[in-house]
Amino acid sequence: MGMLPGKLFEMTRHLSCILHDLEEAGIRVEIGDDFAKYRAYRGQNPDRGAIYPMFDVTRSYVDQSNGFWVCGFNPDGEVIHTQAVRLLDLSGVSLAKHLNDHRHKYITPDTTPDPDLTHYSGPEALHVISGRVCYQGDFWLRARGLGGPRSQGATALLSRVLLEIMVGAWNPAFVFALVPKQLAAKGAHLRYGYCHCEPGRWLGPDQQVTEEDYLIWMKENDMANLLSLAPHRLECAPKVSAVRSTPPAVERQVALDNSSSV
Repeated sequence: MGMLPGKLFEMTRHLSCILHDLEEAGIRVEIGDDFAKYRAYRGQNPDRGAIYPMFDVTRSYVDQSNGFWVCGFNPDGEVIHTQAVRLLDLSGVSLAKHLNDHRHKYITPDTTPDPDLTHYSGPEALHVISGRVCYQGDFWLRARGLGGPRSQGATALLSRVLLEIMVGAWNPAFVFALVPKQLAAKGAHLRYGYCHCEPGRWLGPDQQVTEEDYLIWMKENDMANLLSLAPHRLECAPKVSAVRSTPPAVERQVALDNSSSV
């Protein structure tokens, strides 16, 4: 069933405001579902880690039927933002089983001595999340310091763009992401719009902690509540010269960063 006209209008109005604010701040947004193109865009940031398998068209089946991406560009045409989403069919399957079965697509390369014997554990929600589920990942936004897009609130607006389109297109029962502990401690899930955040960790072959990723997630009514609110406006500084002059900041995020996978 398609989106109701009233909801479609509301989504269009919200997206129009967000994209206008981002343009005023010097960020041009492109949305697409060609993951070969996304892979090429990701390759323009050599200081970042390799693209995760979940969104790599050479390693996963991902196209317009089960994914799309959002990229941002500064006035010089440089890629300063990426994020992507995958639709997962977890009918009759818990997220716990899914992450165990597809661990190789979620584990950060070179963080464990044996990916085959590494698993993710901790969050209670792993056993609740199932059905029509979306995974938001590969979130990255360049620029540091006051005056940059992060300090203006661009993170929240860019995440909102993806969530608006995701819900309108797929109406999932759940959406989740994996966020490194240090980002979760700074409230990253709130900037992304998520209301649930649970500690989690990857355990290696000897039960050693190889990486700490927090699970952030929302269920259907959480998403509806979020999207019923008008988007926050950017604290606009002069057009983002800061974005143009600041070198890339290497920050892995999935959930929004930890791009993880199916």
